[in-house]
Amino acid sequence: MDTLDYFAETPLLNDGTLILSFSGWMDGGDASTGTVDRLISLLNARPFAEIDPDPFYIFNFPGPMEIAALFRPEINIEDGIVQSVAMPRNEFYAAEDRNLILFKGSEPNLNWRRFGNQIFQVAKDCGVKRLLFVGSFGGSVPHTREPRMFVTCSNEELHAELKGVGLRRTNYAGPGSFMTWLMLQASAVEIEMVSLVAEIPGYLHGPNPYCLEAITRRLARILKLSLDLDELRAATNQWEDEVSAMVEETPEMVDRIRELEDDYDRELVELEELRQPE
Repeated sequence: MDTLDYFAETPLLNDGTLILSFSGWMDGGDASTGTVDRLISLLNARPFAEIDPDPFYIFNFPGPMEIAALFRPEINIEDGIVQSVAMPRNEFYAAEDRNLILFKGSEPNLNWRRFGNQIFQVAKDCGVKRLLFVGSFGGSVPHTREPRMFVTCSNEELHAELKGVGLRRTNYAGPGSFMTWLMLQASAVEIEMVSLVAEIPGYLHGPNPYCLEAITRRLARILKLSLDLDELRAATNQWEDEVSAMVEETPEMVDRIRELEDDYDRELVELEELRQPE
């Protein structure tokens, strides 16, 4: 565990929860890292540990410059003097009064098992019972509707526990994330794991406040947290107005979004009909 550094007092939770966020594969709209950033601020969580990035990332990726640039750390040079080199950060924060640990990091390129063992070690050291990942993917939901929320669990009992929170079970086959691999390993170390993933508009880029609000509301219900979400709601309303104004300038986009809205609303009606008793 030479890459795991406890630089402050280690928290001790009572069957606590570790919320995981990663930049990269499932962080569209800043859904993953943005949600945990907001929780760190709202809960006044304190940093206490970090994972050394050196063994886990590719920095010199071969190929065209536009591809290689995606892997290199950001640097800042002013007047011929190096000011900073931004290496990937993998940091743990504690909110003991809420029985929570929060993690914000970058999805590792290399040594998934070793990286995962660092997370499991922190969970064991701090009395964590459950890992909970939050993320997103680009799909067909329009920006005028709440993101669909999908759930994957490490066991059936967790699905039963989360019933009634407004989640759909995941069905997917294709390229996978570190989080899915981690979930497969969690049972072996006697830790539960849940993944909450929001479907966001595939036609938009940049931060998505609507997604952050939807995820945070679900987390508040699941973890029984009392959170002030007024600021998030206001940011969502402003974001939706700005995106709608931009869309209005392109008639083709207006038509496409209306189609997505019709499909979204039709699906809701069909789901509601299925829930009705015969």
